[in-house]
Amino acid sequence: MTTPIALPTQESTSPTAVTSPVRRVRWWGSGSAWRDGLLAWPVPLLLFASWWVAAEHGWVPPQVLPPPEAVWTALLDSIASGDLQSNLLISLQRVLGGFAVGLAGGLLLGVAMGLSPTVNDYVFPLFKAFSQVPVLGWLPLLMLLVGIDEALKILLISKAALVPVTLNTVQGIRSVPTRLIEVGRVLGFTRWQMLSRVVFPAAVAPIWNGIRYGLTHAWLALVVVELLASSEGLGFMIVYGRQLFQLDVVMAAVVIVGVAGYLLDKVLAAIETRLLRWRKEAF
Repeated sequence: MTTPIALPTQESTSPTAVTSPVRRVRWWGSGSAWRDGLLAWPVPLLLFASWWVAAEHGWVPPQVLPPPEAVWTALLDSIASGDLQSNLLISLQRVLGGFAVGLAGGLLLGVAMGLSPTVNDYVFPLFKAFSQVPVLGWLPLLMLLVGIDEALKILLISKAALVPVTLNTVQGIRSVPTRLIEVGRVLGFTRWQMLSRVVFPAAVAPIWNGIRYGLTHAWLALVVVELLASSEGLGFMIVYGRQLFQLDVVMAAVVIVGVAGYLLDKVLAAIETRLLRWRKEAF
């Protein structure tokens, strides 16, 4: 007789995790993706118009807020010189490397704490204390241990990704409906069959939410780390432009940081849609 998997019920206490907000039903109903796209444009366009008007009428000095055409010119110049492509590639390599380390550690730790109450009792208090220290709080210690080379950046980025991935993995496993576990036991599933056919498929949505949040946190940590300790990357472009008082270069780099982070999240969102395609009819 197989040993049942120790999973808490939905009423049990579990660590706080970052979860997706409840999807609200809009008054115009379903099938309105194009309307969602249109509603996303007014606020950015309003901000851009305010920026352009303020710069055009001289309400803000160009040394403080460069006009949009200057930022566009700086962006084209950085592309023509190849600086933007090289720095963007370096930043992407760093964030993907650190995210991969944090993802692997977060999944292993989250699965262990989610499936084993004993591991959760011993490990979670220490993990909770570890997660409360911000990324920059580890910077001085890690600089003494590993220096300021790539290892420092990878470790800080992986820490930023580790926390949301771990918490959402634990939450996803602990929120598996009890009735599904009972059905698996009635069918005589082995431990591996219970995990592969019941637990992990039911927990994939919150786990993937943690992966998306982990990548977002890793990207934010990357920029902060490059601002403080780097001679390459998008963060370095921002620092370099500030030091030379080239705020158009700074603004161009900020725009690229935002666009690149947005596109990375969209890639994960597309993968999530494909992974959860089988759940649409069920929910």
